[in-house]
Amino acid sequence: MARVLILDFGSQTTQLIARRVRELEVYCEIMPCTTPLAKIKAFDPGAIILSGGPASVHETGSPRPDRGLWSLAVPMLGICYGLQVMCEENGGKVQAGNKREFGRARIHVDDDGGLFAALPRALDVWMSHGDQVSALPVGMVATAHSDTCPVAAAFDQDRRWLGVQFHPEVVHTPDGKSMLARFLFEVCGLSPSWKMGSFAAEKVADIKRVVGEARAIMALSGGVDSSVAAVLLHRALGQRLTCVYVDSGLHRLGEVEALRRLFIDDLKMDVRIVDASDRFLAALEGVSDPEQKRKRIGHIFIDVFQEVAKELPRCEFLGQGTLYPDVIESVSFHGGPSAVIKSHHNVGGLPEKMHLKLLEPLRELFKDEVRRLGTELGLPDAVVQRQPFPGPGLAIRVLGEVTRARCELLRQADAIVRAEIEGALASGEVAGPLWQWFAVLLPVRSVGVMGDARTYDETACVRCVKSSDGMTADWVDLPHPVLARISNRIINEVRGINRVVYDVSSKPPSTIEWE
Repeated sequence: MARVLILDFGSQTTQLIARRVRELEVYCEIMPCTTPLAKIKAFDPGAIILSGGPASVHETGSPRPDRGLWSLAVPMLGICYGLQVMCEENGGKVQAGNKREFGRARIHVDDDGGLFAALPRALDVWMSHGDQVSALPVGMVATAHSDTCPVAAAFDQDRRWLGVQFHPEVVHTPDGKSMLARFLFEVCGLSPSWKMGSFAAEKVADIKRVVGEARAIMALSGGVDSSVAAVLLHRALGQRLTCVYVDSGLHRLGEVEALRRLFIDDLKMDVRIVDASDRFLAALEGVSDPEQKRKRIGHIFIDVFQEVAKELPRCEFLGQGTLYPDVIESVSFHGGPSAVIKSHHNVGGLPEKMHLKLLEPLRELFKDEVRRLGTELGLPDAVVQRQPFPGPGLAIRVLGEVTRARCELLRQADAIVRAEIEGALASGEVAGPLWQWFAVLLPVRSVGVMGDARTYDETACVRCVKSSDGMTADWVDLPHPVLARISNRIINEVRGINRVVYDVSSKPPSTIEWE
């Protein structure tokens, strides 16, 4: 199978590079730019992509790859900072530009240069740089320029090194995906071999090999990720898999009943439902910091799973629905420049000492790939197309202290938001597809008037976004009648909420979830 290695120099769009490569059905992984040469060789990449980054090559301590990288006979594509470090470390020169370029720009193609065949000679691209290449290494030639950047793209045909000063991975470079396809398939000679059917077969065989004759439990939430992971593990282990649904008291309305119907009644899987709501709510008492919430929740989940595992003979493994974005957002690559965005309860929140070994069969996948895998495994659309729900549940949608009463308020408000938007989608009043729609309970109380009496109650916020993979998202301009119905129902039906607001922030700079 073709494999691409992406070396991360700290760009906020490194994940988008991986998304575009995966969309072209080529498998890839992201590693820090400081990855040792031995590990790079062990990965055996058919191509290497050097991401952008916020640093300047002139800064002391600016991120650099292992020097041995340049001796590998592997095609490389440097993007923005990746191009600059490629040139600067191989005899070229980089200097501060007379004019910085941030945002949309137009480049003029001087040569096909491995990327531009069949594309117009003038192309709109997305630039984000202050430095620029002023002299190229021997063997490398400029293939495109802009009005202020003499080296907008470059190519070394013998070494199969390419570089672009712009970002082909973002949607603001309309022909960027075509350029990446030409690099992968024409320059590197790779083939589109990343298919969900083959992934499922390989992963089932891998699970069987790793688990052997032991047993495993699966952390089942009923969401897309854990459901797909559970079915994949069940296909590999059969009756040696026990799924555990932990009722944390932080679930949405109707969650437990829906899970029973699908996994116990329809799929005939071994599922244990453990009511641990008192433990979770006690641990969250007085806690407002979102990172502390996630970590405390993660610890209790693991405690419950280990308790169940002790009741099962030879139970040595814990399955989780961890996805690649969870890993990327939770863990700063050791020695690399990427920042931690937030910890996920099933990644950053795990206790250091666990008596169970982790099984994370979806760890390499993005959300849309998980949906395709779920369809491949025969799961119904109601599960596969279900909107994401965070592992910590309502705890990170109840801002401030989490109490049983505040969870119940949010549970009722959220059910109204989901019902109204789902109804509007079904009727065509709202155009899909949408990514997520839910309610958040804010740590804000305000004065209201109900039946000529003064109220001083809680505030609910409605959040609705569209996205392709959850890495970026735009807020949805919901029709005013839909918002009016949601607001009217929440204020009239949920005693304790007297104000409803709507979130009009995109990701970035915001995240989809509030915590």
